[in-house]
Amino acid sequence: MDVLQKKNMMRTYFLIVLQLSLYNCQGQQNQRIGGPFENADFIYVGMPKEIATSDTTPGWYTEGQKLIITGTIFKPDGITPAPDVILYYYHTDTKGYYSNHPDLDQRVTRHGYLRGWVKTDKEGKYEIHTIRPAAYPNRNEPAHIHPSILEPGIDTPYYIDEFVFDDDILLTTAKRKAMPNRGGSGILRVLQNDKVQIAEHNIILGLNIPNYPMKKDRSITSGRNIGEDVFSFTPYHVWGPDRATSTCPICKYGRYHGILYFAGSQPNWDEIKAWLKYLEKESIERKQYLKAYMVFSLEGAKEGKSIHKQLELIGQQLNLRRVALTTVPSFSDKASDIDLMKINPKVDNTFIIYKNSNIVSKFINLKPSQESFDLLTNELDRTRGDYFHLAKPKH
Repeated sequence: MDVLQKKNMMRTYFLIVLQLSLYNCQGQQNQRIGGPFENADFIYVGMPKEIATSDTTPGWYTEGQKLIITGTIFKPDGITPAPDVILYYYHTDTKGYYSNHPDLDQRVTRHGYLRGWVKTDKEGKYEIHTIRPAAYPNRNEPAHIHPSILEPGIDTPYYIDEFVFDDDILLTTAKRKAMPNRGGSGILRVLQNDKVQIAEHNIILGLNIPNYPMKKDRSITSGRNIGEDVFSFTPYHVWGPDRATSTCPICKYGRYHGILYFAGSQPNWDEIKAWLKYLEKESIERKQYLKAYMVFSLEGAKEGKSIHKQLELIGQQLNLRRVALTTVPSFSDKASDIDLMKINPKVDNTFIIYKNSNIVSKFINLKPSQESFDLLTNELDRTRGDYFHLAKPKH
C-alpha cells in the first residue's frame, strides 16, 4: 500500500468518525426534553445560589412602561401547583436592543442585561417586575420576552412560548394561530393599574414540549388544552343578550370568566335544560364577571330552523336572561373558526372555563348532578384570581 492510499484511507476514516459524531450529537439534541435549544446553558450564567419567588430587573428603575408579570406554574394536569420551578427570562430594552451593561457577564451579552430568575413557591407562584420591551428595530416581529424552564427532576432547561403582548399591533391573527403553545399560550393580556401594566400569566409544565416524560392520556379528548388560548369564533346567537347576531363571545366578553358549554351531537334535552338552569344561576350570582354560552352544532340536524325554534322555546321556558344559546354549522366549520376549538362532537358535552381568553379548566362528559355543579362552581372560585394583590418589588 503506497503513501497516497494510506492518506486516502485515513481521510475516509476521519470523515466517517466526524459524521458519526455529528449524527450522535444531533440525535441527542432531538431526544432532549424540549428538543434543540440554542444557548440553553445561558440560564446558568450568573444564576443566584438562592432564587426568590419575585425578581426585579434594573429596567424597573428606568424610563419606560413598568410591567409586572405574575402567575402560577402548574404541573402537567394544569391544576396542581408546581413548586421549586426556575423560570429564566430575558428581553430587549425600550429601544428593542439587548443592551450591554458593565455588570453583565460578557458571556451572555446576546441576552442583554434585562434578565433574571424566579423560583416558584409552594403554591407555584412567581412574580417578575421589569419594563415593557420594545420590538426589534426595522423588523415586524412582536415585542417579546424569552422564557425558559428548569424544573426539579429534569437535568436540562427547555424554552416555552415567548411572552408577547395582546395589544401589540405586530401580533397578527396569523402569528397567534402559528404559536406552538409550549407551556401554554405566551400571550400576555395587560391591565393598567396606575402607571404599571400587570399581566397574570400561568404556565403548564410539559404542555406541547417534545420528549417530555408525560404519561399518555388514553381517555376521550375534546377541546383545546388547559393553558392554551380560546380563539375567537362567531356562532349565531339564537337566544341571549346578543340575540340574532354572530357576535364573538371571546372578542366581546373575554376579559373575565367565561364558560363555553358545547353540547354533543346526540343531545339529551332534559340534561341540557338542567345545565342551562345551573349556568343561568351562576351568571346571575357572578354578574358581569361571568359570561356563559351553550354552543350547539347543527351538523346532522334535519332542519336548522327547527333547532333554532327549539332553543328559543327553551330560552322562554327557563326565562334565560344571561346565558346565550348559540349554534354553529358544525364543530369542524372553518367559516366561523369554531374548528380551532377542536371539539369532539361524539362526547355528551365539553365544558371549557376561560379567563382573559385563556383556558383555565376543562371537563368532558359531565352529568348535570349536584356533584358536577359543585365541581364547576369550585373551579370558577379557584381560577378567579386577583390582579392587584401583588408583592412590592424587591430593591
